[in-house]
Amino acid sequence: MEVVTVDIGGTHARFAVAEVAEGRVVSISEPVTQKVAEHPSLQLAWQAFGETLGRPLPKAAAIAVASPVGGEVIKLTNNPWIIRPALIPERLGADTWTMVNDFAAIGHAVAQLGDDDFLHLCGPEMPLPDRGSITVCGPGTGLGVAQVFRHKGGYDIIATEGGHVDFAPLDPIEDAFVKRLRREFNRVSTERIVAGPAIVAIYETLAELEKRPVPRHNDKKIWELAFEGEDSLAVAALDRFCLSLGAVAGDLALTHGPTGVVIAGGLGLRLKDHLLQSGFGERFVAKGRFRNLMASIPVKLITHPQPGLYGAAAAFAQEHAL
Repeated sequence: MEVVTVDIGGTHARFAVAEVAEGRVVSISEPVTQKVAEHPSLQLAWQAFGETLGRPLPKAAAIAVASPVGGEVIKLTNNPWIIRPALIPERLGADTWTMVNDFAAIGHAVAQLGDDDFLHLCGPEMPLPDRGSITVCGPGTGLGVAQVFRHKGGYDIIATEGGHVDFAPLDPIEDAFVKRLRREFNRVSTERIVAGPAIVAIYETLAELEKRPVPRHNDKKIWELAFEGEDSLAVAALDRFCLSLGAVAGDLALTHGPTGVVIAGGLGLRLKDHLLQSGFGERFVAKGRFRNLMASIPVKLITHPQPGLYGAAAAFAQEHAL
């Protein structure tokens, strides 16, 4: 069966056509990426995808959204679109549909993809376990978190809003990040430190600590400078970001009690080389009396180019027993 699979984030909406059978994804087409800002609604973006495809769209939809799922109206966390699930058949022409949280979709991808779609980051170099809990987290426009529980009968996905828990600073530099952010926010969540836009606060805080005047840049520019390696302050901000991500991933692992951890998100793959070279792994295990336990957990980076699209289609196949 063919299904239109959609991954809606804070900045981009990605569309593809997937073929599903027997609860799994068989194939997925080349994705089409659209900027959320260029379309007032999901319906208009859906229609634009149909025009790009050049043929009638399948009457089935698998939709992953960067928001809690449930209720009559879904307001995305970092995106102005409003989705009314009851109107999906009318607005999108989909007779059958599934809607999941974006990181629940990533969880489905983690549960179904093979070992070749993961890169080892730290911990014992072994495949993800086929039994037990796997924590999935990753930075994009926000910080997504989900839990995969594998068991004899298959797997279950638990969608969470773990990116919005309080951030726990571990050294004076991270104390400074929190102090700066408290000028604007009463409560500093993990997402304010470990998500794409957070690089601005990290960059500007480091400039303050260095007593350096620094031009105002948006997050896109700072990430560009960091990956190019030409701006020492941006490179330092990238290093600090990786350290904080390691600590946060470790905290989530303690919370979920997993036997594996997967890093994903819009920034995850771009950070690949930096995570391997940074102190990410050391921060992940630095949990005091639980250091040995943390060191026993394999930590992977998902390398599939479109895990959200793949996972949304997998969620559809699982829900409709196809």
